[in-house]
Amino acid sequence: MFLSGLFDWLRGRPARRDDLHFVLYTRTGCHLCDVARATLDDARRRHGFPLEVVDIDAVPELVERYGTCVPVVTVNGRLRFRGAVNKVLLARLLAVRPASGDTPL
Repeated sequence: MFLSGLFDWLRGRPARRDDLHFVLYTRTGCHLCDVARATLDDARRRHGFPLEVVDIDAVPELVERYGTCVPVVTVNGRLRFRGAVNKVLLARLLAVRPASGDTPL
């Protein structure tokens, strides 16, 4: 893993982030959700992390939890973005590599 990341860095390609699992909570007709999805899709193409998209309207508990405060993005179960995806913070999140033995973000 380390060597492949090093070779990617030397070639100018971002390292894959299979250790990060993104979940985008969204709802139909939400313009901000569409923008967040496009931002995450662009980053996913470069970094190869898994992205799960969940329509909150399909799950009453999620409607109660998030209401109109979508999009919401979690990474490895931790809330990272609400209302919009900040591209600078996303880039920082993707650049940080966990130390050996650390739990992922």
